[in-house]
Amino acid sequence: MAGDVPGPDSDSALDEMFYRTERVQFVYWRQFSGAKTTVMLTTAIAVLAFVTGLSDLSQATVELNGPLATFLPGPSDAVRLYGVFFAFIVGGLTVGLQRRVRLAWYGTVVALPMIALLPLLTADSTDIPLLLATMVAFPLVVYNRGKFDKPIDLSPFQTAALTAFVAVQIYGTLGTYAMRDRYTGIASVTDAFYYIIVTGTTVGYGDATPTDPLTKLFTVSVIVLGTGSFTLASGSLLIPALESRISAAFGNMTASELTLLEDHVLVLGYSELTEPLIDVLAPATDVVVVTPDAESASELTEFDVNVLTDDPTDEETLLDARVDTAKGVVVAGDDDAQDVLMILAARQANPDVRIVAAANDQKHVDKLEGVGADTVISPTLIGGQMLGQSILDEDDDPV
Repeated sequence: MAGDVPGPDSDSALDEMFYRTERVQFVYWRQFSGAKTTVMLTTAIAVLAFVTGLSDLSQATVELNGPLATFLPGPSDAVRLYGVFFAFIVGGLTVGLQRRVRLAWYGTVVALPMIALLPLLTADSTDIPLLLATMVAFPLVVYNRGKFDKPIDLSPFQTAALTAFVAVQIYGTLGTYAMRDRYTGIASVTDAFYYIIVTGTTVGYGDATPTDPLTKLFTVSVIVLGTGSFTLASGSLLIPALESRISAAFGNMTASELTLLEDHVLVLGYSELTEPLIDVLAPATDVVVVTPDAESASELTEFDVNVLTDDPTDEETLLDARVDTAKGVVVAGDDDAQDVLMILAARQANPDVRIVAAANDQKHVDKLEGVGADTVISPTLIGGQMLGQSILDEDDDPV
């Protein structure tokens, strides 16, 4: 009977077949609940919020029929800007999540519930997808909190430039509000902030203007300081980003790309086996090739795979390539001595990862296995066997 307990004399093969005690996973939740999925869902929420916001802006009025409508402070017209405003906020936070910045995680934890308020204010059927996406994404963001642990990596110059830009905006807003009697069209802090923004961006609608020499000189100071601080702040942030993209063109992955790697396959070294190996792996999983040869790295970028130009025998390099979250490592260099060092580095960085190596010389198979490779394949041996099979079996294609 299926419910009988096997006796001590039961056949071991039958015991293993019918009385397995270990649990068999039918769904690998890790593939659907990791940091990459979290970032993708957050990006989708930003897009949904933007589309919802555009829909609200296209309407003359937005009716508030939701359960939280009675708690809305201020005018209801502000709801029309709600979706677009938070779409840009979450879009910026998504960039931080891609880099696994802790501050971006905190911002996302606050922003997602705020976005979920929109459907609860309007009770519009078109806002329901936004609510459902937020309800799915928020638990994932909380669950993966440990994966977003990087501090903001700003240089002293970047910090000073950003601080100067914010300080100029505060200086202009407070100064304008303090001298509001000498301006036309300024009666509140909101008006003063609006005036500084349109002045600093050189838009100048003309609805708020200075009326005496003092306010005119003050406005000139805001324009000079504002444009200068904005140039410094934007340049300090954009130039490193451009440098990283230029480096990527030569086979260097950016920090944000590296931090999102998980369940990928590392290919260490470069040889004649690399390109056919990528042809097999790339359609099935994410692949990262680690090679010190910049010329080979630039050629591999044409295959649309991730390439890290660095020393594959260095344990720190492998940790940067997230060998700790990799599903496997393939060692396929053109020098068995270097392959030994790659295997040792990979095994030290992640003792549990599966390592498959290719032996350029058949007599080195045992040596590669001895230093930690789980499986060693000799392409020369396999090629010779296939050649022999091909000549003996003319009607069969061994490939």
